[in-house]
Amino acid sequence: MDEISVSELNTVLPNVTVVDVRELDEYVAGHVPNAIHIPLSTIPLRYEELARDENLYMICEAGGRSAQAGMFLEQQGFNTTNVVGGTGAWRNAGYELAFGE
Repeated sequence: MDEISVSELNTVLPNVTVVDVRELDEYVAGHVPNAIHIPLSTIPLRYEELARDENLYMICEAGGRSAQAGMFLEQQGFNTTNVVGGTGAWRNAGYELAFGE
């Protein structure tokens, strides 16, 4: 699986699909703008909602859950890139956050 830094992600937004796999309370407290919310525990049930013809940028809080989700999705034939440092790194870099669902 490929990896990308938050600064690299910031340069390609909003032209990419970001999938946030954190829990709902984490997501509503601040997420990358326009990120699709699919909690890690529901990825096996909801992955068909995602576009197979796009590279999916996977994000969580630090990078572990998003890597797990990305590995699962790659086994299903998707192309994924993990955001290193996750939303925590995004927040610490001072990038814009969206709030709510």
